[in-house]
Amino acid sequence: MRETDVVVAGAGPAGLMTAAELALAGVRVTVLEQLPSTSEMAKGNGVQPRTFEVFDLRGITIGGDPLPDAVGHFGGLPVPLDYGPWQTKHPKVGNVPQNRIEAALEARAVRDGAVVLRGHAVTGVRQDDEGVTIEAGSTFRARYLVAADGAHSAVRKLLGVPFPGRAGTYVATLTDIRLATMSDLVPRQIAHFREITRQANGYWSMLTPFTEGRYRFVFGFVGEQSPRDTPVTFDEVQTALKALYGNETSLAELCVASRFSDATRQLERYRHGRVLFAGDAAHIHPPLGAQGLNLGIQDAFNLGWKLAEAVHGDPSRLDSYHDERHPVAAQVLRHTAAQRVFTAPSPGEDVLALREIFTEMFRQPDANRYLTGLLSGLGLRYPDACRIPDLDLVTADGPVSLSTLLHPGRWLRLDLGSHDVPDGPIRTVRAKTTGEYDGELLLIRPDGYVELGVGDGRETDRTLVGALVNQDVIA
Repeated sequence: MRETDVVVAGAGPAGLMTAAELALAGVRVTVLEQLPSTSEMAKGNGVQPRTFEVFDLRGITIGGDPLPDAVGHFGGLPVPLDYGPWQTKHPKVGNVPQNRIEAALEARAVRDGAVVLRGHAVTGVRQDDEGVTIEAGSTFRARYLVAADGAHSAVRKLLGVPFPGRAGTYVATLTDIRLATMSDLVPRQIAHFREITRQANGYWSMLTPFTEGRYRFVFGFVGEQSPRDTPVTFDEVQTALKALYGNETSLAELCVASRFSDATRQLERYRHGRVLFAGDAAHIHPPLGAQGLNLGIQDAFNLGWKLAEAVHGDPSRLDSYHDERHPVAAQVLRHTAAQRVFTAPSPGEDVLALREIFTEMFRQPDANRYLTGLLSGLGLRYPDACRIPDLDLVTADGPVSLSTLLHPGRWLRLDLGSHDVPDGPIRTVRAKTTGEYDGELLLIRPDGYVELGVGDGRETDRTLVGALVNQDVIA
């Protein structure tokens, strides 16, 4: 039996982000992935501004190219999305293949001591008052298990946890391909959703130029559809390409392929004893608006430090993971459902009228700001904490960004005035800045959110509870 503090099932973005956070906090963590090697499929590649901020908060570099202003969309509506009002250093959605993100997260997790084991499918889970026993080729014993093993989560099925919601109405095919020849109908550059989508001969599609000469080709058929588990063939993709883009378009290589549906589901609870769920194992939704990858990473960023505190002796914040993240995913499920109405392949007159009204509405600055905050995660506010921008600070040691101060993944007390701050285990940094935060005393969580109601100095000691006074957790 292999013993560790936490086992993470799944080496996707949510699982690897969780592992990286736990390892950074000094927790022994083992990641179990059923696939024998990393996937070649780029999968999700739209990185939202808040996710870039998350990576900044840990000094993780993923690269990528900002998408043009005209590319972002809500439900395909022709409205430019302006992220500028949210005071972010990343005011655009980025184009980064998911496999590159996974590689960066895995490297960070392993650097800090995490173990990643591939070819280990989870086949058994038993939990008791002290921990969890996991069967995955070998037997693993951990204090906690994080299920980040995707929409078809083996952990969820083994525990018999219901996954309520709405079944899919269609099955679509997702491929990464190379083209041998191209007609004039094939997009030559990344463009707005409405410019890279097409319907013809009973098919609907989205064809997007991708990295290294590849294209992302997503397509579906209005008539009889292939079951989810049917292998995708070269001839099937070739037929769809010609039906949509003409006989002048031909397939050179089918790199990788899979099928998906538009099912919408969410767990009622993200914690079941000593098992916690994150990413697609906890929620699924239609792939609209570049949400899934970002939602999973931000789940993990919220869970990681709270689970580390629990391992180090204070589980008091662990249930707040569900309390904070469940409503966020529920909101994503609602607005992707709304986008599905707008992007239906054959919208009726009523939908067209609705599109026209909402297009005009979202051109209004306040409505546009609401929409960009919703899609990007920049507008997220928890009941007891709110996002703070990546402030440019000047300390006694010189200029520094707030995100750099949070690289260690620890609590931070930021004195932007001249407060009488009591001694304690939380690191205190005194700095100067300009703008609305000048003069404030802020208690900042490891995930970059400011604790509300503790900024006047008098209440600061009230927050030094549990893990905050554990010197092994808070420097």
